[in-house]
Amino acid sequence: MDYRPAPVIVEALQQRLDSGDLGYPNWGGTAGASPAIASFVGWMQRRHKWGIDASDVREWSDVLQAIQTILHVTTSPGDRVVVHTPAYPPFFDSLKATGTELMPVNAVRDGESWCWDHDDLDARLAVTPAKVLLLCNPHNPTGRCFSERELRELLEIAERRNLVIIADEIHMDLVHAPHRHIPLGTLASDRVVTLTSASKSFNLAGLHHAVSHIGSASVAAALRALPERLQGEPGMMGVIAAHAAWSRGEPWLDAVRAHLTMMRDLTSRLVHERLPGVNMVAPQATYLAWLDCSTTPFGADAFRAFAGVGVAVNAGTDFGPGGAGFVRLNFATSPAVLEQVVDTMARAFTS
Repeated sequence: MDYRPAPVIVEALQQRLDSGDLGYPNWGGTAGASPAIASFVGWMQRRHKWGIDASDVREWSDVLQAIQTILHVTTSPGDRVVVHTPAYPPFFDSLKATGTELMPVNAVRDGESWCWDHDDLDARLAVTPAKVLLLCNPHNPTGRCFSERELRELLEIAERRNLVIIADEIHMDLVHAPHRHIPLGTLASDRVVTLTSASKSFNLAGLHHAVSHIGSASVAAALRALPERLQGEPGMMGVIAAHAAWSRGEPWLDAVRAHLTMMRDLTSRLVHERLPGVNMVAPQATYLAWLDCSTTPFGADAFRAFAGVGVAVNAGTDFGPGGAGFVRLNFATSPAVLEQVVDTMARAFTS
């Protein structure tokens, strides 16, 4: 996002720098538990009505590192992993690194939203088993928030087909009203590992800190069996930033969310008015617009067309099945910058 971090986060980081103490904090040892864990537990209770036990929470350097490690202990090469596609591109890298195979569940346009056919998924799993469902909720790149009905469908499928669910909920705090995020772990947790971070909501990705809630006893046991050093840990500044965000960052986040909703609506209007043939379904969450350019003269080459006029969108083909003909646009900026971006994209139609 093109926004400075919350002042309470900058203040907390500056205080640590000014202290001159950048040595090992020894959280989890003589210094007690990481302060970010208690802040996360409180945040989930206040914001998401999920009462979790701090003993089920552990820290990671980032969500992708956690995904990679959990796939390592829950799958073997050749196993299948279910993913709702199109999907966040690093998911495919994680599957490749573990030698697992993608079982896609392709998105279907449903009026002014997106949906996935879970009945079809269940039927396919009955014939072709998988080990893991890697769920991104809210979904990137479509911005869809899974409903309670959909989440219960997935939990029933996981129980019936013996799947572990890795729920990447990193965009959980960037939902546009009246939509809401439902943590999967509030519905059932014994097959679920929930992963999240303050990094997206509070613009802290470079500081590397994430948390997991491990509801699955089998996954918890498998992780305990791994060498601790193999699993990594976050840096001190990441912990400090996350603690400040989850304990004192709510007013800043609420203001940013209101701004992002305004930017989403502005993006939708500008795309409709100035990019002929480009279609946008307003995302229910995130600051990302998934733009359908398939009926434009660019077709599958929309990324190249927009890059040619100097706009850095993400190529839809990077998002796997269902991504051809799309580009992803980040609208977490100012109205003036967004208008300049869309006007520059419009030049691709005349150049």
